[in-house]
Amino acid sequence: MSSTQKDQHGARRQRSQEADKPHRRQREKTYSCDECGKSFTRAEHLKSHKPVHSGVKAYSCDLCGQSFTRAGNLKRHQLIHSGVKPYSCDLCGQSFTLAGHLKRHQLIHSGVKPYSCDLCGQSFTRAGNLKRHKFIHSGVKPYSCDLCGQSFTHAGNLKAHQLIHSGVQAYSCDLCGQSFNRAGSLKRHQLIHTGVKPYSCDLCGQSFNRAGNLKAHQLVHSTVKAYSSDQCDKALTHSSSLQNHQVTHSGFKAYSCHICGKTFRWPGNRNIHLRIHTKNDVCCCDQCGKVCVTYKNFEQHKLTHTEERPYKCELCEKTFKSPHYLKSHQKIHTREKLYKCSYCEKQSDTDGSTSQPCRHCGGGKVFRCDLCGKTFSHLKGLKIHQHRHTGDEMNYCKECGKGFPTSSALKQHELCHSGVKKHVCDQCGSSFTTAGNLKEHKSAHRRETIQVQTL
Repeated sequence: MSSTQKDQHGARRQRSQEADKPHRRQREKTYSCDECGKSFTRAEHLKSHKPVHSGVKAYSCDLCGQSFTRAGNLKRHQLIHSGVKPYSCDLCGQSFTLAGHLKRHQLIHSGVKPYSCDLCGQSFTRAGNLKRHKFIHSGVKPYSCDLCGQSFTHAGNLKAHQLIHSGVQAYSCDLCGQSFNRAGSLKRHQLIHTGVKPYSCDLCGQSFNRAGNLKAHQLVHSTVKAYSSDQCDKALTHSSSLQNHQVTHSGFKAYSCHICGKTFRWPGNRNIHLRIHTKNDVCCCDQCGKVCVTYKNFEQHKLTHTEERPYKCELCEKTFKSPHYLKSHQKIHTREKLYKCSYCEKQSDTDGSTSQPCRHCGGGKVFRCDLCGKTFSHLKGLKIHQHRHTGDEMNYCKECGKGFPTSSALKQHELCHSGVKKHVCDQCGSSFTTAGNLKEHKSAHRRETIQVQTL
């Protein structure tokens, strides 16, 4: 064959290959699913799709028990337990096991939400999120938990919820050892260790590690509380907060400890209690004997034995012993309005309405004891007081027999018998059993200083 013939033959072969390429890309989808009509190019693809409708999940994870219809889905799921997350977001540092998950996550930072609800206008980054959201408007929750009665719009949500009752916590943080029953919960928890908070409130500057937390926080500024309890007039900003609040009225305790049988209203309280049975997770104070179930709580407790106040407000330089007290204090600076109560003339962030009574006096409400006539501004105060008359659920001191309406009041009283005086004055060395006594003592030093200065 001459060189010219070779060139012609090569050109024909190249044209033939190029002609074949579109044909391969446009292969007909001849295999169709009888259930949903979805079509596939290959018979094996249709075969792997069919278990979705049958409900058969033959592939099960040996670590957490979650089952899947396809082996590939199980394989992807097992990456969660392995901890391998090679795909990282360059904006917030969050990492993912799959490239598709990273791509979905990045939509949060872009702000693009192409899927909008035609009923309320709320928009979403994913079509699946919009579909789930629409169940809120329909009110249909066909999946109900047989242990606590809580209902859900999706079977997957019910299955994830039931793990709370079982106590199974298959997802563990490799930094602090805290365990979770959901991969998503572990993922959210790990953001605490990174310290990255990319979502900032434009009204008060407070930052958050999740967009959802920022959205929930912004309701504080709006003062809109759309969810009211039908049993006690309390108004809340979230439907989930109302649902949690209503449990306090039912008195139902669905979460039990499998070791000692003690029951709890909330799964978080049950999980904290479980650590008492595992001594490795319990921290005991060598100064007063107090037991803390988390290392974080133990570190904060140790500050009560010192005068160290490491948490400082950047606006007024006031210092606090715990981040919780600092956070509560900072609300003073972010409040847009302060209302003056017409009863006690004190300022409060509540407007004095029925749903938002004054925090100091209860908005003029008077709760009177039927037995002795003593009055209280809050119903809780009256209930605690009534224990003194009935003796029901009183907490009695083993040393002197004195009764107290709350366990915290008894605990504070017992310090008098223990002889432990952990609160020490840094000016004269005097020690006290309670922080309140130390505070009162220090005020005496301040008065003495003022008297000396005025001489």
